[in-house]
Amino acid sequence: MAEEQTRADTSRRVAVRDTYDRIATHFAATREYAWPEVETFVETYVDGLETDSDTPPTGLDLGCGNCRHAELLAPHCEPVVGLDASRGLLETGRERACEREFEVALCQGDAARLPLAADSVDIAVYVATLHHLPTQRARRDSLDELARVLAPDGRALLSVWSTAHDKFDETEGFDTTVEWTLPGGEIVDRFYHIYSPEEFDTALEASALEVLEWEVSSGNCYATVAGAADSSPRAE
Repeated sequence: MAEEQTRADTSRRVAVRDTYDRIATHFAATREYAWPEVETFVETYVDGLETDSDTPPTGLDLGCGNCRHAELLAPHCEPVVGLDASRGLLETGRERACEREFEVALCQGDAARLPLAADSVDIAVYVATLHHLPTQRARRDSLDELARVLAPDGRALLSVWSTAHDKFDETEGFDTTVEWTLPGGEIVDRFYHIYSPEEFDTALEASALEVLEWEVSSGNCYATVAGAADSSPRAE
């Protein structure tokens, strides 16, 4: 039974990856600008990191898409890693980096099993991605993985869609699909787990992350977090 569940979970995650490969070029074209919340986070925390060390901080754009947020980190960090499950989206990130002349080390990977060393990331941006992981286990593991790779003084900004958004009537977290319309009219369904604010808060508290700040803005839940002192994986 456990093996069957693992196969089913893997199949769902592959389906999410394939969806973004399918819509990558059009999706990236609609994501031109960095979010103001990310700009504020980077301005707040990168400056402190730069003054506390003689070496440049390491940045991570987790779920990087077209690297619009990696571009914010690039002037301050060396290196910046842009990680995404979708090869198609990574190609759009490569194109943006070439056109705008910023450095980013691109990596295709799983947000629930980060191919990064422990304590190796000083500042991370993880926005609009966690809610695309299609199982509760994957989302939990991803939060713990972020805690594992953050350096002792590292900081990360997370965001997820929530039931506080005016397009939703539900008050509890739920799974759904959101349509994406490609040029020509083809509709592609994208998986989302819509968090309630309470559920997001509970998930963070249950993880290895330390929550420093938390807010709901424009229907999204945001949290500024640090890695816990002991970010080793929990026993099952």
